[in-house]
Amino acid sequence: MHLLLYLASFLFVSQWHCTVVNGLVEGLYCGVENCYDVLGVTRESTKGEISKSYRNLARKFHPDVQGPDVTKEEAENNFRRIATAYEVLRDEASREDYDYMVDNPDEMWAHYYRYYRRRTAPNIDVRLILAVMITLVSGIQYYSWWERYDSAIKYLATVQKYRLAAMEIAKQEKMYGEPSKKIKDKAKDREEKEMIIRKVIEEKMDIRGGYAKPNWRDVLWVQLIISPYSLYCYLSWYMMWIYKFDILKEEYGVEEKLYLIKKYLNLSHMDYDALEDYTKEEYIELELWIKEKALEWKADKEEETKRELSQSSRYKAYRRYMKKGPGRMTFDDS
Repeated sequence: MHLLLYLASFLFVSQWHCTVVNGLVEGLYCGVENCYDVLGVTRESTKGEISKSYRNLARKFHPDVQGPDVTKEEAENNFRRIATAYEVLRDEASREDYDYMVDNPDEMWAHYYRYYRRRTAPNIDVRLILAVMITLVSGIQYYSWWERYDSAIKYLATVQKYRLAAMEIAKQEKMYGEPSKKIKDKAKDREEKEMIIRKVIEEKMDIRGGYAKPNWRDVLWVQLIISPYSLYCYLSWYMMWIYKFDILKEEYGVEEKLYLIKKYLNLSHMDYDALEDYTKEEYIELELWIKEKALEWKADKEEETKRELSQSSRYKAYRRYMKKGPGRMTFDDS
């Protein structure tokens, strides 16, 4: 039995040595051929010498210039050998891995790992791809915010109440020039007045929520850069909260009450910024910073909204439409 095991081990090792010749492994790089020998260069050859040798061999063994004595398959195999060897040796990192494999034939599995890791790795640095994607998202964010803000300003400039107020402020601050009596300048005068009205609205109107003036600090790139500082500030604030209100049992201030109201009512940062000051004061008077009262008030508001919807003719028409099925439309509103 021991003799059989010895013979099997000997045959296995012999077979393995047949596939690994001087550190060359079948299936890796140039196989059992030496890449330097394939290109007719040495390990001391420079990158320029390797490229020159490859160009000469490529012209000589290109399948299109082979004679009738060489089959198409043989010509393609020869050219593939040359191209593979050049692909291995032209890159410094790949050449370094290949030389290491030749010098260390016993590290077979490590050679497989290095070879396939390099072949399957992306050609472009993943960090560069992430940077480009974050830059695109940041640019789209900022552009869309400006578009919404600009549309809000344009809309407010068409509302008569805000328009008249802006014109009055412009007159008081003497932003209007003397009206021109020339007919050809009337269009220019109107354009200048519109620009002044828009400028006054931008300066005087406190636009909040989703249509607020964009801030470059809110874009994704900046948020990622300052995220360590933001995390530090949050942890410091949270520890201070626990110390003051959970351990020392201090009373909540106005800012703390508003924070709890925002939390219990599930208001987003944008929705909270859109709240008017008198609305926030009303919430404090209702003591919505107490969780039970906030949940009760929220449930009452939802019920009130449902009752208003149930009495709305447009909502009733929508319910009838959905009941009959989206595939069939009707104009019967009785």
